Amino acid sequence: MGADDGVRGWLRRHGAERIAHPGGNLYAHLCRVSDRLAALGCAEDVQVAGLTHAAYGTDGFDLALLDRADRAVLRDLVGAETEEIVYLYGACDRKRSWRRLAATGQVFDRFAGQVGTPDAARLRSFTDLSIVNELDVIEQDPTVVDRYGAYFRELFASWAPLASAQVSRDAQRVLGP
Repeated sequence: MGADDGVRGWLRRHGAERIAHPGGNLYAHLCRVSDRLAALGCAEDVQVAGLTHAAYGTDGFDLALLDRADRAVLRDLVGAETEEIVYLYGACDRKRSWRRLAATGQVFDRFAGQVGTPDAARLRSFTDLSIVNELDVIEQDPTVVDRYGAYFRELFASWAPLASAQVSRDAQRVLGP
């Protein structure tokens, strides 16, 4: 059994298959995000972060699989670097961070109520994960692109300097120019 299988088992034990999400359930979404990050050539820590990105809940999906006070549990499962990406993703206050992310490099932590400036590598991981997550939601629920397509096209174009080239190209493919 590989590390990825252990993480998938952990997600199942924590009920991810029983939580509704566009495209079926949260478990299926997490697996699609991780698989897409892999197909786009993202590093293994980003792929595993994709698999666990909802562990603490997110600003767009406020249902946690694990209390953030228990971060050591996830850290032991996926490693410190991956857990840091997951925390950053879950903690991000999207309204206060996303629009200005490319200009400032800052992420407002909705849990701690403070602003952080991740280093370039972590910011790339965060950006790639954020884009791929939204692309999966868009593909699973076409009404999202009808309502928010222009917003995401503009946002992801502004993030192009932060994101991996392959992730930016995938966003353009899904959302159009």
